[in-house]
Amino acid sequence: MKVAILGTGYVGLSTGVSLAEIGHQVCCIDVDEAKINQLQQGISPIYEPGMEEFLTRNIAAGRLRFTTSHRQGVAGAEIVILAVGTPQREDGSADLTYLVEAAKDLAAYLEQETIVVIKSTVPVGTNDEVRKILEANCHEDVSVKMVANPEFLRQGSALKDTLEADRIIIGSDHQQAASKVKEMYSPLKVPCMLTSVRSAEMIKYASNAFLATKISFINAVANLCEAVGADVTDVAKGMGMDKRIGNHFLNAGIGYGGSCFPKDVKALWHTTRNEEVDFGVLAETMRINDEQQVRLVKKTLKRFAGDVSGKKIAMLGLSFKPETDDMREAPSIKIAQELTKLGAHVAAYDPVATKNAKRVIGESISYADTLLEAVTDADAVLVVTEWQEMKQMDIASLGEVMKQVIIFDGRNCLDEEQLRNCKNIEYHPIGRPAIIT
Repeated sequence: MKVAILGTGYVGLSTGVSLAEIGHQVCCIDVDEAKINQLQQGISPIYEPGMEEFLTRNIAAGRLRFTTSHRQGVAGAEIVILAVGTPQREDGSADLTYLVEAAKDLAAYLEQETIVVIKSTVPVGTNDEVRKILEANCHEDVSVKMVANPEFLRQGSALKDTLEADRIIIGSDHQQAASKVKEMYSPLKVPCMLTSVRSAEMIKYASNAFLATKISFINAVANLCEAVGADVTDVAKGMGMDKRIGNHFLNAGIGYGGSCFPKDVKALWHTTRNEEVDFGVLAETMRINDEQQVRLVKKTLKRFAGDVSGKKIAMLGLSFKPETDDMREAPSIKIAQELTKLGAHVAAYDPVATKNAKRVIGESISYADTLLEAVTDADAVLVVTEWQEMKQMDIASLGEVMKQVIIFDGRNCLDEEQLRNCKNIEYHPIGRPAIIT
């Protein structure tokens, strides 16, 4: 099947290489010439495990190509996928500027009946609006059928999540169009659910909002566990054994970040206000997450009797999660800002996200090239992102380079057995008893 994709961000690129991998002829279109030149050489503009291997293999096989030309990219395509960004506006609503521009750019080059699939995360009703834009700007004899096909990718495992998805949601008011998109995905052998367009649009927001709420819930439980002397790890395990609850997204920590959860929860909250629907749990989910992101700062401040001025604090991890360089809504941003305001010197280390972090956080903190450099002469260590390098660091050796070994683990990812066998350390996790040897 011949498929065109507009947009080469996480969603567009992951979708493109995955569809090429299962045998389709895919052309990805982007207006960024530098990015397209990079992709044509098999170089990925984003950090995603396995991406460049997929790129190289499918470009060489002739199944995947990249262009800045809409005419060349769309020519002969049976399905056109819109996968451009829908960033957040200041009021929390989704900014559809890029999507509207992409639809107008596309319309001029449609020459036959085309199925247009929106994979971008969009508010309910957007497919209808895009259809109107396409019909108003394309040739009179061209027929457009819309399909809502939301993505459920996790950064750091985007290819796996595409090729081994839990489900594929296909929303359309045209049975023929829905069947064609289902056929496109058939080599994946993944369950497909056919719905109306608006239900498909809502499924994406409802799914992410529920997962975000689950994270905020267990973080609130963790804070209560600290107050009453319980262990949130045991509590979460006991909860997760209930099949009605499940154990996913019950890892207490310092909140969610990234390009999806914060944006999608706020967008859904904005919709509820527009429609005058009471959905207070979303507001509480966001409030808890905002407070949780600076939980480590409060714990650090308490440990140092309310004064961290002049202290060197090593912050391990900058990206919002491991296996990505994405800094969007990363807890490290607030942590760095708050500690700097309090007069602390923050030395940060991340295996891949430092370049992006400098653009977001700036030069108010220092950036170390190695973990060892970050922790040397530090008064305390904050584990912010659970990279394997952080999880596997030699705790005992920290005593040789730190002023005192005080660790605040925002991800509860360090080995407690190893910690208990170390001398002269303080370990402060989230929602669990501290370890002081």
